[in-house]
Amino acid sequence: MVALLTACSFPIGAPSHHLVERAIVLQLRQTQAALNQQLRLDVQPTDLEIRRVVIADQMPMTIEDLKAFRVRGTYNVTTKLSTRQITEQQNPFDVYLQRQKEGKTWHLARLQADDNGEPIWLTQRIE
Repeated sequence: MVALLTACSFPIGAPSHHLVERAIVLQLRQTQAALNQQLRLDVQPTDLEIRRVVIADQMPMTIEDLKAFRVRGTYNVTTKLSTRQITEQQNPFDVYLQRQKEGKTWHLARLQADDNGEPIWLTQRIE
């Protein structure tokens, strides 16, 4: 009997599965806070639980002269509200993760437009 095992091949130095989960949560909280502010809602970001993160692609790149990865895939999220829980399945994600120079920390990177409409990268450390 012969068994063939295959594994997804991701680039060396790619972010860990756990880091990707933390980046998704950070990005979701930032998006939720921005929406609450735009809608003038006096609501704090809700409790989020991320599960079943499936990484489909990790593409190496460079952001501001530092190694980075564009990571895409899907995840399930449960949002805990005061009266109930809402679960959404197979949400697509697309995050940019920048490895810092010393190689110990990662930042979530988001492409934004500056005051002149020029694209700039904003980064935030992933705790």
